[in-house]
Parts: sequence; structure tokens; C-alpha cells
Amino acid sequence: MNKREFIKTTGAGALGVALAPSLLHAQQPNKKLRTAHIGVGNMGWEDLIAISSHKNVEVVALCDVDALYLSKAHKMHRKAKIFFDYRVMLEQMKDEIDAVIISTPDHTHAPASLMAMEMDKAVYCQKPLTHYVDESRKMMQLANDKNLITQMGIQVHSFYDYKLATLLIQSGIIGKVHTVHAWSPKNWGFDGEAPSGEDAVPDQLDWNLWLGTSPYRAFKDNLYHPGNWRKVMDYGCGTLGDMGVHIFDTPYNALQLDVPMTIKNECRPSTGFGFPENNRVTYEFPGTPYTDKTLKWIWYDGPGMPTLHEDLVLPGMADKKNGTPKTSMKDKMSLDAKEAALNELPEQGAMFVGSKGRLLLPHFMQLPRKIVRGKYVDITKEIEALDQQYQLGSPVRNYETQGPKHYHQFVDACLGTDTCSAPFSYAGRLTETILLGVIAGRFSNQTLHWDAKAARFKEEEANMYLSGEYRSF
Repeated sequence: MNKREFIKTTGAGALGVALAPSLLHAQQPNKKLRTAHIGVGNMGWEDLIAISSHKNVEVVALCDVDALYLSKAHKMHRKAKIFFDYRVMLEQMKDEIDAVIISTPDHTHAPASLMAMEMDKAVYCQKPLTHYVDESRKMMQLANDKNLITQMGIQVHSFYDYKLATLLIQSGIIGKVHTVHAWSPKNWGFDGEAPSGEDAVPDQLDWNLWLGTSPYRAFKDNLYHPGNWRKVMDYGCGTLGDMGVHIFDTPYNALQLDVPMTIKNECRPSTGFGFPENNRVTYEFPGTPYTDKTLKWIWYDGPGMPTLHEDLVLPGMADKKNGTPKTSMKDKMSLDAKEAALNELPEQGAMFVGSKGRLLLPHFMQLPRKIVRGKYVDITKEIEALDQQYQLGSPVRNYETQGPKHYHQFVDACLGTDTCSAPFSYAGRLTETILLGVIAGRFSNQTLHWDAKAARFKEEEANMYLSGEYRSF
């Protein structure tokens, strides 16, 4: 289906000719949150399902640059008005929208969010919050100035295991933390050269709108849209920007970190096009009440990661080496024994290293595990105490039921019955931290020094990557 056919079959102006005004808000002005969705394919489709599953949501507008995605979403929400261009949607429907959900590639997050926020709309934006550091700061400032309801899409932030790990760390279960290791073997990198030539743009896609404010590049099949844009510097943020946001989130939140002082990325030299396929990023943070005077944070990503470090050796690894049985856990902790072998490092996760031991947090839907002097320690009593104090409930291993919680928290906050746990005031700082590591990938094996107050690197050559010139489109 091409764009012209789509416009005919839907009976609406996907390029901005709106349907008849909706009466839904007039019928239930105090009970419905009217949402507009920018990007409804892939993750946008999941976001649409989760947001609209809330009983008090009315989807009033859908926008995507790909007519096939837009057609699929419109079949679910027939009464919603449809658009290709988010700018047209926001201008035409600013009086009919309460909240905007942004699920586009990273380079469009800030332009769309800032426009919606200038119109005083609540915004739910997928992670990472922005493509550039200066965009994160602008979004934090605008949200604060206008007192807007905002939430970044890091769904696991609202899951049991991550909330539990945060409380365990803040209770001092392993003492002051001096090091965090975090890792993902995913490969959102590309070590090849930039492509040459161009391919025909699919009929259903508006390539100019997909590019948005980013620099113009010729379309290439299977390289940018629909799925590989994360690998390209102009549009994504690599594995660090994708999985790093999720896996950084709990340690960052638990330790109450701000932005780092220094950043070093051990990776191949920059090509200026794709992100490195393997990265080892070392951050140094100023201390907090939960850390030593400073905190060292090491991130590993790409095929084969992480590099085995003594902090990452598990009790089961030593047991296996010695030919002795694997260590087991009791009661609640036995839930993890069924989900993952205790002698194998989780495929993705984080390890807190403190003065009184280590805490392993697998990603995701597994309980944290305490390790002291090379042995697992049963922390059932500590978990039960925190359950009672904070009413955490029980861990549920079902993403379909747990995933919508973070979205519904945003909806309820918009309706005045809850507060967001990942507002832009928090998400912007976390994203800035992530993006500083991404920038460091352009300066292989060089330590960069970050001045948080001035929002600049000491190394002047790195400052050009804090922002980007917006293309007129």
C-alpha cells in the first residue's frame, strides 16, 4: 500500500486533512486522557498497545512516516485521526490532545518532544531520551519550567526486581559501592564503511519525513528503515544508547548518581558513520551517600562481552572449576535457581561491588543475588523486610502483565492519581551520562573530562558532538 492508496482507503488526510472533530472528550472530559502517538511501528506499536490498554485512555491521533505501520495502527483505533507529519498533527490537533507518545528513532525524539512540550502537552518519550546532550538539557529545563508530566520509556524501571535492588543497595546490604560493572552482548554497531549509491524509496515511506532534522542521506535498503538505524551515528546511539539505558537505570537510580567527571571508551577508531561493534566504557562519578568518594563504572557491549573480570566471577564458576556442587538458595531465592544457572554470568546485567560484598542484578526478571567472599548469601530475610516496609508484593515473571505498569503510571500521573518514576528531570541526567559514553567512542582510548556545570568537555574537539545542526525539512 502506498501513501496515496492509504489516504483513499482510510477516508482521512494522512498528510494532515483531519477527520470530523471527535466528541469523545466532550462526553467524558474528566475521565479520558486523549493521546497522540508519533511512531506506531515496531516499539511504537508496543507503546500504542500498552498506553491504550488503560481504561481511561482515548487514542485520538496516530502519526507515522510509513503508511503500512499507520494502516495497521488505524485498524486498531478507527476513530483516531491520522497523519504522516507530526508537525501537522500537533498544529492541527493541539486543542484535542492531552498527551503525546513519542516512539520514533532517536534522532526525532527531541524535535517532536520539544514541539509538544511547547504546547504544554504531557510527553511519554522512548529511550534514550535524546540523540544529543544539549537536547536532554533543553527537555529537562522545559519540563521543569512548564511543570509538565513526563516519562521516559524504560519499562523495567517499574518492575519488582529493579525496585528491590534499589532498596537493597540503599539499605547498605553490601556497604558503600565503589565499582559497578554493566554489560550487554548485543551488537548495535557497524564497523564497515558508509554505503555508496542509493536505492528506490518504498512507496509506503516518506523518506524526507523519516530523516527529519538529521542530515540528508540517500535511502539504502535494509540499512536505516525499519530496523538498523541504531547502528548509524546520525540516527541512533548504538548498544549503549539502546540497552545501556535499561541496564544503567537501576544502579544509577539506586546510587543517586549525577553525570560523570571522566569518560573513556576503549573501542576501534571512529569511522564517522557507524558505532563501534565492541565498546568498553569507563566512567568516573563523584561520590554520593551510597558510594565511596568516587565511583568507577565499567560498561561492556558487543559480541563476546563482557570481558571476564575478577569482580564478575560467580561462586558457581569456582565450584564448577573445583568439581563441587553448585551453590543453591532458599525460599524466594530459589526462584532464580529455576530461571538461570547460578554458575553462569547472566547474558545481560549489572554487578555492584561494595565494601561488604557484591550484588548481581541480572537483566531481567530475576532476583538480585548477594555474594560475599566467593559464596552466595541468602538474603530472604532482607527481602521480606523490604517487602513489608514498602509493600513490594511478589515478583511476577510475565512481561505482558508487568510491561504496561510504567505506561499506566504515566497515564495515571496525567490524570492526577500517581507520579512518574522516570520523569525527564531524572531521564535527562541518565541520558546525558549515556550520551557522553557514546561521544567518547569518537575518541578511542582517550579520557574525556566533563564539566557538568558548564556542560562542556575540557577537550574542545569533543564539544562539537554535544549538539547537531537541524536540517530544514
